[in-house]
Amino acid sequence: MASGSEVGGSRVGLAVVAREWLRIGVTGFGGPPTHIRMLRDLCVQRHGWIDDEEFEHAIATCNLLPGPASTQLSIFCAWRVAGPAGAVVGGLCFVVPGLVVILALAALFLAGHPPKWLSGAAAGAGAAVAVVAVHAAWGLTPASWRRRANPWRWSLYVVVGAVSAATVGPWVVAVLLGCGAIELMAQSATTARPTGSPGVLAVTPVAGGLSVGVLASVSWVAFKVGALSYGGGFVIVPLMQADAVGRYHWMTPGQFLTAVAAGQVTPGPVTHTVSVVGYAAAGLLGGLVAAVVAFSPSFLFVLVGARHFDALRNNLRARTFLDGSGPAAIGAIFGSAIPLTRALTQPWQYLVLVAAAVALLVLRRGVVGTLVVAGVVGAVLALAGVATG
Repeated sequence: MASGSEVGGSRVGLAVVAREWLRIGVTGFGGPPTHIRMLRDLCVQRHGWIDDEEFEHAIATCNLLPGPASTQLSIFCAWRVAGPAGAVVGGLCFVVPGLVVILALAALFLAGHPPKWLSGAAAGAGAAVAVVAVHAAWGLTPASWRRRANPWRWSLYVVVGAVSAATVGPWVVAVLLGCGAIELMAQSATTARPTGSPGVLAVTPVAGGLSVGVLASVSWVAFKVGALSYGGGFVIVPLMQADAVGRYHWMTPGQFLTAVAAGQVTPGPVTHTVSVVGYAAAGLLGGLVAAVVAFSPSFLFVLVGARHFDALRNNLRARTFLDGSGPAAIGAIFGSAIPLTRALTQPWQYLVLVAAAVALLVLRRGVVGTLVVAGVVGAVLALAGVATG
């Protein structure tokens, strides 16, 4: 991976970065696979700004970091071709379009009396969210299994993650960190500890320290999402649901389902879902605060640490930590399907859930298309008087 000195001189102008990263931010529907494909096409295949090996290394390193990996990858690529200023411009252009769209949607479906068709569409798309979670976890499973250090511990971490997501949502982060720590201890008991290796991403959740005031609570939830979560976008679902619905009562279960669906069908990272939670808690200011807190760590990780990405990627302790936290995160995504399914309130939603399962898991249709169809079904049923939204 190139060092910062090789980046020097901003080979690509900020106007070019703004234009190209804004295009990805506006059209990047479909989550991390789409974002990675678009960034590869832009930076590797079309312009040759980054070679293919370096791009693959960047993906691997971003997966070692907590928070939204595709956002971090987009910021890193912008840093690589245009320096720190490029990282800020590119990252903002990647994040802001989806934020604007999802806050506009939040204003519509969280309104006191949204249109009947919109309530139905929200309920329809929300009904498919549990299957989307299973689909996301299943997609992460093969690669994680191939990297397993021990099959029995790997399986245990998956089970623990699933149970924690279904039962103790706010503490999922602590469970992920605990599984990573256990794997570090387990492997250190059988192999000599490498000398000179920096410690693994030492982050410890603080319970209760940010509970004064709604905005402080929103900030704490967003911080957990952006700085303490591993395993992809859906691992944030159980901790957000437990806080937004169960602990603080900012949202109803149905509204939370809609928020997750909105995070899937809008461009940009799934992490935008936390902005809807913030909006539900404290209006537009809450949504903006949640976004700033959730995405700031990604910018800091790249701006401060991009020059050291090679060292992190090759750090044995970091990779060992992910041998434990990674499968636990996959389990948490699987487990999040349970409270998401429990949030359904109408019989027709279960039929939509089954249809979505067939579409995603059997017919292998796309997530965005499946959610849109489910939303259309809900809207039609609402207009026909079958769905109450």
